[in-house]
Amino acid sequence: MRILIAAAGSRGDIAPYTGLGAELRRAGYDVTLAATDAFASLVRDAGLEFRSLATGPEAAGGGGTDRRELMRTAAAFITGLGQGLADAMADGTDLLLLSTTMAPLGWHLAEATGTPSLGVYLQPTAPTGDFPPVVTGSRSLGRLANRTSGRFALRMADHVYAGAAAELRRSLQLPPVAASAMRRRQDRAGWPVLHGFSTALVPRPSDWRAGLDVVGNWWPALDPAERLSADLEDFLRAGPPPVLIGFGSMAGGDGERLSDIAVRALRRAGLRGILQAGSAGLAATGDDVLAIGDAPHALLFPRLAAVVHHAGAGTSAAALRAGVPAVSVPVTADQPFWAARLAALGAATEPVPFRSLTEEKLAGSLGHVVGQGKYARAAAGAARHMAAEDGAGQVLRGVRRLTGA
Repeated sequence: MRILIAAAGSRGDIAPYTGLGAELRRAGYDVTLAATDAFASLVRDAGLEFRSLATGPEAAGGGGTDRRELMRTAAAFITGLGQGLADAMADGTDLLLLSTTMAPLGWHLAEATGTPSLGVYLQPTAPTGDFPPVVTGSRSLGRLANRTSGRFALRMADHVYAGAAAELRRSLQLPPVAASAMRRRQDRAGWPVLHGFSTALVPRPSDWRAGLDVVGNWWPALDPAERLSADLEDFLRAGPPPVLIGFGSMAGGDGERLSDIAVRALRRAGLRGILQAGSAGLAATGDDVLAIGDAPHALLFPRLAAVVHHAGAGTSAAALRAGVPAVSVPVTADQPFWAARLAALGAATEPVPFRSLTEEKLAGSLGHVVGQGKYARAAAGAARHMAAEDGAGQVLRGVRRLTGA
């Protein structure tokens, strides 16, 4: 059976699907992961076939800062994703697994081709009274307002995809259907969605419809032979467990300021540190600090005292999996949601919003998270909970139920 996983976004939006795909491949399925070109090597290194959706947002016709131009660029890029997915399916697909960002396009292709499909989401998007929409970053507004704002957020998403969906349906020779009507159709049909995050962070809301399930994380593929670099190993062994500070694909162009804040905060708190370059380009020198590039979370995080991160879903989960407490510095999108979840769990201090980050605030948070054992105990408890979950195995069972194979 040929399974096509379709995902778009940043590295954190793609990497979990490499592990999921590898697990399905070990079960005997022929697995292809369709993503933008920037992640071709990430996908192939996991032993999966890669299909291109698009080259990236710049392929949509230019950058610019004008709001209307940015909206046109985003709309053109989403349209390109739809055509890219159609091309990726051209060689034959028996089952389509769709990420949060690709589902509003994939539904139309599934209809046109008769291909069964399954949602594999990294974020909770269905409205619920339990919490407000993850993209708003707001505190709970009460159950009724949470659900109302959740429905509004979906309408806004449908608006973003409306043009691309209409063009895709025309190219597929399907009758017109509004993006919002298509979403309602999927809900009425009970379209199944498996959510790849832990119930330690987000228990399944009781007011969700049947077919929406939380199954546990899908972890990025890791080569059993992979090791940390010699320099990193030497630094880890040279003293007490350090703190890792990194912002992933966030904060591009702000590296010098962030590096200065990070080093000064670490020294004020009396801690050794590792700065992960990321898109910000963090860098530092000194006996008590080391600058690194990419390193597997699964190998590095268990050897740390704490992690300072942007509260992306993947990094948040990786720190918990390792039983390591965190200081979250959310930047945008769903990051404030995950940061608040970590704090509510007790595995992180109260979030420090990126725009208000200072040496003093970071040093104070580091002093709390490393000096008070309650944070590490909460993280360790979450790690035990997550170890009992089998996210990839749940998807495998969902695939078998859906296809009978």
